[in-house]
Amino acid sequence: MISRNIKSIFSIFSKSVFLLSCVSSNIFALESKELPKICLILDKGGKDDKSFNQLAYEGFARAQKELNVSKESKYVTVRDDANSINFIRSFSSGECGLIIAVGFNNAENVGKIAKKYPKQKYVLVDSSIDEPNIRSISFQEHEGSFLVGAIAAMKSKSNQIGFIGGMEIPLIKRFYYGFEAGAKFINPKIKVTETFVGITSSAWNNPTKAKEIALAMYNKGIDVIFVAAGASSLGAFDAVEEANKKSSHKFIIGIDSNQNHLSPGLVLTSMEKKVDAKVFESIKDYTENKLSTGVIRYGFSEGGVDWSFDNNNKKLFKDNEIKEINKIKKEIIEKKIIVPDYYKINK
Repeated sequence: MISRNIKSIFSIFSKSVFLLSCVSSNIFALESKELPKICLILDKGGKDDKSFNQLAYEGFARAQKELNVSKESKYVTVRDDANSINFIRSFSSGECGLIIAVGFNNAENVGKIAKKYPKQKYVLVDSSIDEPNIRSISFQEHEGSFLVGAIAAMKSKSNQIGFIGGMEIPLIKRFYYGFEAGAKFINPKIKVTETFVGITSSAWNNPTKAKEIALAMYNKGIDVIFVAAGASSLGAFDAVEEANKKSSHKFIIGIDSNQNHLSPGLVLTSMEKKVDAKVFESIKDYTENKLSTGVIRYGFSEGGVDWSFDNNNKKLFKDNEIKEINKIKKEIIEKKIIVPDYYKINK
């Protein structure tokens, strides 16, 4: 009798274990299906560059908190050019549901590898590669640069302003063309000096060199510098603080994120790219099976670029200047002002 009861209990126990195993397997399968793994590849500046990469990381981190994505989602930072293609190839072999690559160098490598993995989905940030499995997020930086160029000309006392780019590539030349055009829209006689940190990818992470360039510009009489150099830009912020110890009224214009807080009162404004919002939006689209591909361009009209105006710089502007700035922005949106585009001019 006891033996029969034991057999009965053992049978019930075995069935329970089997059922629990099935339920667990189904739950795991459901989680695996519903919680895709997102992989983010940052450029050399890294997530603490207070600029482009940091914004991409913030969009990714927000998605991890607010969206149904796998806890195994991760980000990596490219430290040298070989890292980039190795990361992309590894992630493309089935490890990641969606791969997001930031920056010019990563985008070039994705363009090469994407053709070998047609089922893999990619998002490129700040690039224009038209492939059926790639969403290319392209910002109309020339529009934002035109506006901050106009601001620089409004505030310059010396009629000399400067531009410091990171790596000398078409993307950064596009910034410069817009900046120069905006400045000359306000003052046709203004002198605009253009220079770059370097010609290799290390130019994005060389703040020492950027500081040297910026100090040389300030010493020559330039009183406003627009810097578009990734993590190297931080060196130019050190330079504006140093320059103002000797002579007041030297300013800098930040890039990508709102950098007004880095040197309050010395940052005229920042030319923002809404990278965080567009990265989050892309991940959300992917989780909802709505990820469209192709090149998507975000300018003023689409909320992709803007100028920063907050408590850190509002004392630098008069009401009539703010009115003029917003008028220029409105006329760019309405196509009354046609901003020169380096890509179109140098097709």
